[in-house]
Amino acid sequence: MIDFSKLDKVIHEKGRLSIMTLLASRKDAWPFQDLKSELQMSDGNLITHLRTLAKAGYVESEKIEGEGRPQTHYGLTEAGRVAFEGYLKVLEEILDLGR
Repeated sequence: MIDFSKLDKVIHEKGRLSIMTLLASRKDAWPFQDLKSELQMSDGNLITHLRTLAKAGYVESEKIEGEGRPQTHYGLTEAGRVAFEGYLKVLEEILDLGR
């Protein structure tokens, strides 16, 4: 039997799962505006989820100075990558059981 308590509650919420999936999809950090556009989230909703993920140690941010206003870029921490891979492993176990 699958232990559903193994599902990371921080990642499991739809918005945060979407963010983690995008951040895990490439090595480079994502600019806030690109995340917002890709996920079709409001500024407030996105930043709230990013703060929750950062508080858990899964996401880090960096302000990049360039032409115009500075941009904040977000990426997974090593702990975030490990947590996401663990989350996917539990989902695979659930899927295998259901097949």
